[in-house]
Amino acid sequence: MSDSAKRGLLIVVSGPAGSGKGTVLGSLLEDSEYRYSISATTRAPRPGEVDGVNYHYLTRQEFEARIKAGAMLEYTEYCGNYYGTPKKEAEAVLAGGCNLLLEIEVEGARNVKRAYPEAVLIMLLPPSFAVQEARLRGRGTETEEKIRERLARTREEVPCIGDYDYVIYNRDGRADEAVADIRAIVRAETCAIARNKNAAEDYFR
Repeated sequence: MSDSAKRGLLIVVSGPAGSGKGTVLGSLLEDSEYRYSISATTRAPRPGEVDGVNYHYLTRQEFEARIKAGAMLEYTEYCGNYYGTPKKEAEAVLAGGCNLLLEIEVEGARNVKRAYPEAVLIMLLPPSFAVQEARLRGRGTETEEKIRERLARTREEVPCIGDYDYVIYNRDGRADEAVADIRAIVRAETCAIARNKNAAEDYFR
């Protein structure tokens, strides 16, 4: 097996609020082959969230210091707060042979692709914009202003889908199908010649 095959895949999953990213990624993380990259953010923790589990919660000053030190794999500012991926932790997971899952926004995904062209970018979507809105309203956890803000953001981000490698739809009650689709993508990417350039050499060893 070549060195490239031993290295884990960097998998970016983006999707608008209400796409079910948490459910889908949670299922993947039940498999030891996948690890989740805990992002850093300057936003305040929501009820029930734990520092170092949901996010690394930093002050704006701390986050900007990490940016200057080159310690972030990628970062972006979203709705007034910074979000980003600590570089050291990400590299350690990939070097260890595990597939690293990043749940980040479109701008962050672009930054990752620039720095790591081999990264696999997946856009996870609800079946339609109408379904997304219904899901957000059905939560009953956000104000009307916040819902409108999230929907407006969706109108900006979904048209950027051409920057991604794959699109997967998370249909109501069928999250397991979305999970299976991601597993299939990972299997195919792992077998790609681009990731196994030394296959002929290795075969005759």
